[in-house]
Parts: sequence; structure tokens; C-alpha cells
Amino acid sequence: MQNRRSLLSWVVIAISVVSCAPSALPQTPSSPGSAVAPPDVTLPDDPSPSKAEVRPTVDPSTAEGEQTKRIFGIIPNFRSVSVDAKLPPLSAGSKFKLMFQDSFDYSSFIYVGILAGVAQAQNSYPEFHQGAAGYGRYYWHTFSDNLGGNLMTEAIVPTLTREDPRYYTLGRGGFVRRTGYSISRLFVTRSDGGGRSPNISEIVGNGAAAGLANLYYPSQDRTWTKTGQRWLTQVGLDGASNLIKEYWPYLNSKLFRRK
Repeated sequence: MQNRRSLLSWVVIAISVVSCAPSALPQTPSSPGSAVAPPDVTLPDDPSPSKAEVRPTVDPSTAEGEQTKRIFGIIPNFRSVSVDAKLPPLSAGSKFKLMFQDSFDYSSFIYVGILAGVAQAQNSYPEFHQGAAGYGRYYWHTFSDNLGGNLMTEAIVPTLTREDPRYYTLGRGGFVRRTGYSISRLFVTRSDGGGRSPNISEIVGNGAAAGLANLYYPSQDRTWTKTGQRWLTQVGLDGASNLIKEYWPYLNSKLFRRK
């Protein structure tokens, strides 16, 4: 199905990230004399005693911890927070604004178009047929999936549960630590109060979005099995997305910011 093909695309990108990020990944030192962060380094979503500070505090000596708004110019990346940035909690209005940025930025339309093209080439939904009309059906279904997922996981559910839908980049430690951290953010997130919280937005939000998709998918794709597949696939996609976001600043600095 379409989302499964999309997951394959993410996995391919993730494998490329891994191959470009060996054990010699740059470390963000915790002190001037340390080259590697200590094992007990504080995670970005641990309760912070300095919640009053709202200015970004990215290390100016390196660009490897700085996130951009888009990945390769085609993947929206508005939810990523740069290494060591201290930001205020998001209001409900700000969460909805973030959702609109992720859903209606020009990069989102390009990204959806690519996914729709891949799905059509794979003939993921034969009932959509081929040709321009078929591509249009693939496109608006993919766009609706993306919008529904963003609406639930970035706006509605996190507003109700008081969770922060942003991804806080770890940016330090070894490959295993950073990879484990990025995947764990599927289940643990930051609360509006600055502490840790179960990531209800991710799990429940994507489940709700998968259910809403039954309103516009063909009847044969509205079964419990198909709905569950859309739910689990979207969670898997978000896990791969977290992994890419974690290493994107490093890749971006090496690929596009050569001095």
C-alpha cells in the first residue's frame, strides 16, 4: 500500500544517513576539555532548571547542531529544535501554526507529489488507475494523509495533553546513543512544562488520523487491518523521520556548508 512504499523511501534515506555517519560523528563537547559527552549527559527533554531562558544557545563554533526549516529543500523540518536551544512552551495557537507550516509549506507540496508519484508507479491502489487523473487521486489522498497526521500529532492531541510536538535534537554522544534517542522519541516526548511525558500525541494521534482516513479511502481499504497498517506504518515513518532529523545538521554542514 502507499504508506508502506513511503516507509521504504524513508528507510533508504535513513540507510544513507547511517552510511554517512560513522563512529567518528562529531561530538558536541560538554566542556572545553572534553571531546566526548559523558554517558550521563542530560537529554533535551529532561526537566530543565533554566526554563526562563528562551534564547537559542547553539554552540557558535559549529554548524553541525543547527537545524534548517527544510531537509534537502523538499522535506518540511519546522518541528526540529537545534542542539541546546532553549525555547518557551508552545501555546495552542503556536501548535496549530506549526501544523500549518508542516502541511502547507511549498516543500510539503513537493514532498507529497513525490510520494504520490512513487505510489502510482508502484500501483499501490489499482482502483485509482493510471494517467493524469490517477495521479490526481494519489496526490489528494497522500495530501489528506499528511494533513490528517499533522493535525492530530502536532495540534489537536498535543494541545489536549499539553505535550510539545517538536523534536529536540540530541546532537552529542555516539551513534548508538543518538540513534536510540531519536527512536525513543516515538514513545517519550517533552511536556509543555519542560519535563518528560508519554508521547500520546504520536501513538494516539496517528491512530486517530488512520481512522479519519477511512472517510476518503475506497471501501476495500477501510477494514480494521488496513486501518491498523496505516497507523503502524505512520509511526514507523515518524521513527525514520526522527532519525533523519537527528543527523541532518551534520549532513547539511558537510554537504552544503563547506568552508
